[in-house]
Amino acid sequence: MPIRFDNVTYAYPAEESDLVAVREVSLTIEDGSFVCICGENGSGKSTLAKLMNGLLQPTVGVVTVDGKTTATEEEKELFAIRQKVGMVFQNPDNQMVASIIEDEIAFGPENLGVPREEIGERITYALEAVGMSEHRKHTPYKLSGGQKQRIAIAAVLAMRPEVLVLDESTAMLDPRGRAEVLKVAEDLHRQGITVVLITHFMEEAARADRVVVMKDGRVVMDGAPEEIFRDREAIAKYDLELPVADALAASLVEAGLPLEDKIYGESALAEAICRSK
Repeated sequence: MPIRFDNVTYAYPAEESDLVAVREVSLTIEDGSFVCICGENGSGKSTLAKLMNGLLQPTVGVVTVDGKTTATEEEKELFAIRQKVGMVFQNPDNQMVASIIEDEIAFGPENLGVPREEIGERITYALEAVGMSEHRKHTPYKLSGGQKQRIAIAAVLAMRPEVLVLDESTAMLDPRGRAEVLKVAEDLHRQGITVVLITHFMEEAARADRVVVMKDGRVVMDGAPEEIFRDREAIAKYDLELPVADALAASLVEAGLPLEDKIYGESALAEAICRSK
């Protein structure tokens, strides 16, 4: 179920800021892919995420989900698109509507009119998928940030989406919480769910199959992580930072250590250091 952007521009209304946040973007999110969209603050990446399921609609151009435009005036069609493309946002507390976790997971399916027996099955599936089954009867407000975000993901999974969009979902978390959420994303991708990760953490981008870099609302780089990170001049130009392993490799080469050029990733760096001795 691809998501396609065809020459899409989005400008926020004048009363908000008259800001053109996305400019002439054309790209396709392929079915079953793991795509990271990154860029500095204000680059347009979160606006792009909201265009994916019709939370925002293009000022110019067309966004289609599985061949259907998000600009439809039919409420039923737009609802179906939003069910297919589930979104998890930055602050997990803002996404909670219930005081008990299983009620939180059930909220979406109940609003879809899913039979009660199936709702129970969806709750079990969703909590198992994020590794939170033991918290089913607990309150979400006593959980850590990473655990809350995993519950937020579970609530979306209970709607049975085909695409999971994580819009800066790790930005407010500590390293442990970020690791928990990223593991869930990787596990879901292996199960066949399309994952779109919006982030400014390049360490997270390294986990994706494809990295899309945005600057001033435009797509300025698009490729496999190893291709993107090897262009160090462009990474600096677009105000991003290399993942730690890649930055360390570049520093070691500059310091005179005889490493191969264009090292990508922790494992490759470790092997290169061993070979250089």
